[in-house]
Amino acid sequence: MLARHQDPIVAIATAPGRGAVGIVRVSGRGLDALVLALCGRALKPREATYLPFRDAQGEAIDQGLALYFPGPHSYTGEDVLELQAHGGPVVLQLLLARCLEAAAATDTATGQPCLGGLRVAQPGEFTERAFLNDKIDLAQAEAIADLIDASTSAAARSASRSLTGAFSAEIHGLRDALIHLRMLVEATLDFPEEEIDFLRKANTRGQLSNLEQTLAKVMQRAQQGALLREGIKVVIAGQPNAGKSSLLNALAGAELAIVTPIAGTTRDKVQQTIQIEGVPLHVIDTAGLRESQDEVERIGIARAWDEIASADAVLFLHDLTRWDCAEYKAADAAIEGALTDKLPASVPVIDVWNKVDSAPAAAAPGARQRPSVPLSARTGEGLEALRSVLLQVAGWQSAPEGVYIARARHVQALKAVREHLAEAAAQLDARGPALDLLAEELRLAQNALNAITGEFSSDDLLGVIFSSFCIGK
Repeated sequence: MLARHQDPIVAIATAPGRGAVGIVRVSGRGLDALVLALCGRALKPREATYLPFRDAQGEAIDQGLALYFPGPHSYTGEDVLELQAHGGPVVLQLLLARCLEAAAATDTATGQPCLGGLRVAQPGEFTERAFLNDKIDLAQAEAIADLIDASTSAAARSASRSLTGAFSAEIHGLRDALIHLRMLVEATLDFPEEEIDFLRKANTRGQLSNLEQTLAKVMQRAQQGALLREGIKVVIAGQPNAGKSSLLNALAGAELAIVTPIAGTTRDKVQQTIQIEGVPLHVIDTAGLRESQDEVERIGIARAWDEIASADAVLFLHDLTRWDCAEYKAADAAIEGALTDKLPASVPVIDVWNKVDSAPAAAAPGARQRPSVPLSARTGEGLEALRSVLLQVAGWQSAPEGVYIARARHVQALKAVREHLAEAAAQLDARGPALDLLAEELRLAQNALNAITGEFSSDDLLGVIFSSFCIGK
């Protein structure tokens, strides 16, 4: 453990700004002297005590609740002191400064600082202490941040599920099965003179197949959880006046983008996050795609193509009222070709045939190989069908049970496990299998699983994860 992880830490644990209540939190080992300095008395463990918080002269800074949690029975696994005061920024800064001042003051009984080395915590450092002291694993630590950042109720429930250990339990189950397989293979390697075929009698191939099937189920739930956390980026593209801004407004249920009959009204992107069955979709309205001599509009069009290039899905909007115009069709075909050139094949394009209220849906071309939705952004006709298609292309399965929040790194780790297990199966099925290679693939698969819960993680990874937390958490 790094030296900084031994330092006592303090921070304001509530969000910046004014509120009814604000919290200053201290974590470290041996907080008794600090408790006496601030509260003027010892505190009963895990019992809220109403009292004044005092400065160095004994004057009250504020009055509030003090709670003391002796380690290891605390959030961080260390001694934790929480001061719940009125939520004014000045009051909380005074309490923070008083904690630092009292910690540096000399304890008359020992001649040493009251709490040597107390410093202001870094973002996420309280949760990092909980991880390092084995109160939670890394997946649970990430779930805390995801619960705070959840943008939908479904994401919040899934993050809560991960925080209680549902995801970690799945990973530990996979790991235990892997360890058992590794034991069988290592036994065969260590005792080659034995005539007993350990692998065949133990049904190693069957166990490996069961492990792969279980992994597939865990991956499916993790991918759904990652979708709840991250959402997808959906870009609306098309010619000017096709109804892109009207569609954004209709999906968002608010007048976010300016709508006029004048071509080229939208000069820059307009973005809104919407929810469909709890899945966040980041929908972006862009400038109409066409050749333009207007410098500002050309910049907007260039930005539109940049957004399209980074999209997870594209809504290609067509105007049915102009579909019988050869010039309009030619411009649409040019956009179609550019989309094909700029987008990977994995990015879905949805044809949206707008203005069915002014032109019959039958005016749209026949069925294409990709999703196609007729609608009216003005009246709302067809919007539900579009929402369903968006969920389908996002990969969402309606209200799956037991989904837990997950991150892209978790999904990538599980994919690595799948690849190593597939290679292990290939080695096992080969005539005269190379057992040392089989053992290595199983070892690598276990390492990938351990990286999810933090049992095998680099300090760089921990730094990236906890730096994204808010200060005080």
